[in-house]
Amino acid sequence: MDRQPGLSVRLKLTLSYAGFLMVAGTLLLAVVWVFVLRHLPSRADVPGGILIRSALLRGFAQAAAAALVFLLVFGLLGGWLLAGRMLAPLTRITDATRMAATGSLSHRIWLPGRRDEFRELADAFDAMLARLEAHVAEQRRFAANASHELRTPLAITQTLLDVARNDPDRHTGELVDRLHFVNARAIDLTEALLLLSRANERSFTREHVDLSLIAEEAAETLLPLAEKRGITIETFGDITPAMGSYALLLQMTTNLVHNAIVHNLPERGTVWVTAGAHPETVVLTVENTGEKLTPQLVSTLAEPFQRGTQRIRTDHAGVGLGLAIVKSITQAHDGTLTLTPRPAGGLRVTVQLPAAPPHTGG
Repeated sequence: MDRQPGLSVRLKLTLSYAGFLMVAGTLLLAVVWVFVLRHLPSRADVPGGILIRSALLRGFAQAAAAALVFLLVFGLLGGWLLAGRMLAPLTRITDATRMAATGSLSHRIWLPGRRDEFRELADAFDAMLARLEAHVAEQRRFAANASHELRTPLAITQTLLDVARNDPDRHTGELVDRLHFVNARAIDLTEALLLLSRANERSFTREHVDLSLIAEEAAETLLPLAEKRGITIETFGDITPAMGSYALLLQMTTNLVHNAIVHNLPERGTVWVTAGAHPETVVLTVENTGEKLTPQLVSTLAEPFQRGTQRIRTDHAGVGLGLAIVKSITQAHDGTLTLTPRPAGGLRVTVQLPAAPPHTGG
């Protein structure tokens, strides 16, 4: 935004200090006049001679004028130095802001000294820069991973088409099937990226939803997949009111249940889905049996395209965005996501969301 040039803050503070000093000096001289000099007689005998009131007033006026001139000069010089000292931290904050505007997010102010308004501002700015730096780094990693993941099906498709062109007599049935599978994976990845972007932008309408009903719907939808793999799904929970997007919360729960089914024991595995309500929060927990997981591995599973190389991989392993989408949807609903390895094997995922306010009668 273009602005007209104006007085600097330092100059404004200097003029304010000098003006306040002049006003204080003038009031002090006025007090001397009102309460002392005004009541002097016109002539008075004093030791050493006769005191004439008019001469005393002329001398007082000259001394008062000199005092005011001194106060003005002292106020301007002292105010300029004092304002510069007071605004020195603001200069460091401004320099850091300009560096951040050029793209340098690694710079920090690190303003020393005890806590005051400027240091609180500097600390808040440093914290903001740290979050921005982490967010930019995460976005760059995500863009690189997304580009790699999208390039893979395109490269496979190109290879299959080249093979078909170089061998026109080859049976096309197998080629069509493989192209269909690769194209479906690419579509799934694209839709997952769009869903992740929508969750990050929080571009959805909030409404009253019941997490227990959403959990039941997700479990019922994925029941055929669970039965095919010999997995048992058990759901528990009472009415669990929350505020949010029904479609996004259903996608979140579906991803969790799907993840629990796919990354489970080869046979006779179990998935537990539990929804519970508390005074201020609602909690959705999805647990599954499976291989033992290390805390280090679990801490990376919610990152985009982190499928967990030590976990069971199948054709239903997805595109590596399942838990990343869950994390984004949870954050978009002002909630928290916690991943914990189960001691007996498998994973426990807990989603905590703010509880919906009670309905008011209309």
